[in-house]
Amino acid sequence: MRSIAQSVLALLVALLIADSNASLPRRGSSNQSQNRTMSAGKAFKVLVTHPEVPQEGIDLLKENCEIIQVQSVPTNRAELLEKIRGVDGVLWGGHEPLNAEALDAAGPQLKSISTMSAGIDYVDVPEVKRRKIPLGHTPTVLNTAVADLAVGLLIAASRRFHEGRKTIDNDKWENYHLNWLLGQDIRDATVGFYGFGGIGQAIAKRLGGFDIDKVLYTTRRRVHKEIEEEFNAKKVDFDTLLAESDFIVIASPLTKDTQGVFNATAFNKMKQTAVLINIARGKIVNQDDLYEALKSKRIFSAGLDVTDPEPLSPKDKLLTLDNAVVLPHIGSATKRTRADMSTIAAHNVLRGLAGEPMLSPAY
Repeated sequence: MRSIAQSVLALLVALLIADSNASLPRRGSSNQSQNRTMSAGKAFKVLVTHPEVPQEGIDLLKENCEIIQVQSVPTNRAELLEKIRGVDGVLWGGHEPLNAEALDAAGPQLKSISTMSAGIDYVDVPEVKRRKIPLGHTPTVLNTAVADLAVGLLIAASRRFHEGRKTIDNDKWENYHLNWLLGQDIRDATVGFYGFGGIGQAIAKRLGGFDIDKVLYTTRRRVHKEIEEEFNAKKVDFDTLLAESDFIVIASPLTKDTQGVFNATAFNKMKQTAVLINIARGKIVNQDDLYEALKSKRIFSAGLDVTDPEPLSPKDKLLTLDNAVVLPHIGSATKRTRADMSTIAAHNVLRGLAGEPMLSPAY
């Protein structure tokens, strides 16, 4: 069963999305601070930095704000810096660097920012914090979609989907061999998580249906005891995670401490039958070292939804390997999830403008 904290958060998000205006600043609200900021009409200007932000979030902002929207795809930095001037809030809809340059262009009146993403490695968080601007993001609302994709990648990499499809394309369907295209079993496996927050736990929940043996995880801090009991999970050091896991799922934020931690040294400590899954950030893996580990069959296979760089060149050597399943960073790419992300981001911006705590603050 899910933890109490997870249940409460899920209920809160569901209620907010079902009744998207329930706790937002509105004209006529009984909340005095909201009345002071919003009662005069559309007093705030909000920049939406991408033209494809789902309408659900735009509609929320439009109720009380004048919307300015960047129209270029990919985002033209000059257009963004021009349109950000003088705005009170920003819904940051892409992965353009959010840094001092953008904040300076906006001006000192900027009161509220929210990204429409879980990871915020493209944000200069210390700079935003130094200027005392509330910053929101949208982490938990995408857990389900990313977890579903992670399980799909895990199955595809362990059961050689990519390699199998290539045999059809190349007219090498050799089913007369008894040991042809044998993969790795998920049943009774030890699954290791590098990072075991909301997304990691959502993946573990789904893998429970595959009768895995146990979960190991490496994090800075131990998760609650009830979560460990729910998933038969045990906190271990990184070397133990590498040595004992049949599958390793990277579900950690990108930081200076996690960047490049999966390198040749790490791969040499993994089982030769191990499968690596990365749904976090590409830079957590040294991609040259991963290529060598896969090519030499030092590890069995890898499934990646994130790469370094992004977009990955179609001529990248990683794509020549049969045992690498590579996707173009589509973990949260479902219509429902993106709509929910825009809704939460809009809530964050509006709450920041009203001087209220954000629904999903980044700090």
